[in-house]
Amino acid sequence: MSPRDVVITGMGIVSSLGEGADAHWQALTAGTPAPVLDKERFAPYTIHPLPEIDWGQQIPRRGDQRQMETWQRLGTYAAGLALDDADMKGDEALCASMDMVVAAGGGERDETVDEGILAASLERSDHDLLLNEKLTTELRPTLFLAQLSNLAAGNISIVHKVTGSSRTFMGEEGAGVSAIETAAARIRSGQSSHILVGASFQTEHSDMLLAYELGGFLHRGDWAPVWQRANGEGGGVVTGSGAAFLVLESREHAEKRGRKAYAAIGPVVSRRSRRKAEPLAAGVSEMIDRLELPGAPLMALSGASGAHEATAAELEAFGSRENMALRGFSSLTGHMKEAQFPFAVALAALAVHHGQAYPAFDDQREAAFDGSLDAVLATAVGYHCYEGMGLITKA
Repeated sequence: MSPRDVVITGMGIVSSLGEGADAHWQALTAGTPAPVLDKERFAPYTIHPLPEIDWGQQIPRRGDQRQMETWQRLGTYAAGLALDDADMKGDEALCASMDMVVAAGGGERDETVDEGILAASLERSDHDLLLNEKLTTELRPTLFLAQLSNLAAGNISIVHKVTGSSRTFMGEEGAGVSAIETAAARIRSGQSSHILVGASFQTEHSDMLLAYELGGFLHRGDWAPVWQRANGEGGGVVTGSGAAFLVLESREHAEKRGRKAYAAIGPVVSRRSRRKAEPLAAGVSEMIDRLELPGAPLMALSGASGAHEATAAELEAFGSRENMALRGFSSLTGHMKEAQFPFAVALAALAVHHGQAYPAFDDQREAAFDGSLDAVLATAVGYHCYEGMGLITKA
């Protein structure tokens, strides 16, 4: 053990399964876990929707709530849950010295303005002039037709008074991997003693689904577990709204304030492969080898999206290892883009904390596991680029 070990002392997670660590643990381990689905609003696409949330519990001022889009309210809310869970909420000294790393997308677009521009373009031929007119009258206060990515961190700072250094990463699953990797590296190097890190994703917005469908990634058939979508209609991705924020501390910092940890974050590795130029399964295997995992049976909590090529490659890489038991949690939560890896880390930490494996979420593709829960592997293989994984261990 080292004073600079990275430990998880608080988590705020939200998905279609509920909100908070306890709610997710119960939903994923009590009986046979079942997904919460919405097949109607965005048909022919299925999504995993948000549960009912009382935003005022973590964002008291209605003015703050109104000026945020849902993805920002969701991130700010989950960050508040994490701070509460770590017993840091309202502690001005701790929050003022707390650093923050956020993974964020480009924000929800203003669909009404987008539709207005497209409709006007059908009636006018002077498109350059039209765009100039619209951009001078319809822009949001952010000078953008969506919302700026770093506003997520800005709102967390305003609402929860987390006012240390702040970093925002963009880049889908890769952003979430980089956020965790960077936060852990800062603590190990002594640059930070405690960090709030995480991401949120709101899929219940047409423009969020559009990017997936333009690439042919969205699943159109009946819902199936993530590993079984290769033969379904369309792509294999079923998205979900959710968020995951974690409070990370150095072991020394947590012990000084008498805080017990859920788990520790061991090595984290990442890569961005040229998927058309090299076999992805080999790349995933290479990352597994770089982690120097224990030889004992290991549970791998996978953030596999369902995208046919990426998910098949991950299944191949892990299937070739007899001591690995996969759990594809997006079967139950949906794919949460930037939040995928932070969510995987949170669920892995819960399993280590409770010393209990998750039941199979897919009886056909996921083997039973009766090994030790001293460590759990968390993964996020991006639906079209970037791969990452990390080892979560007992604190």
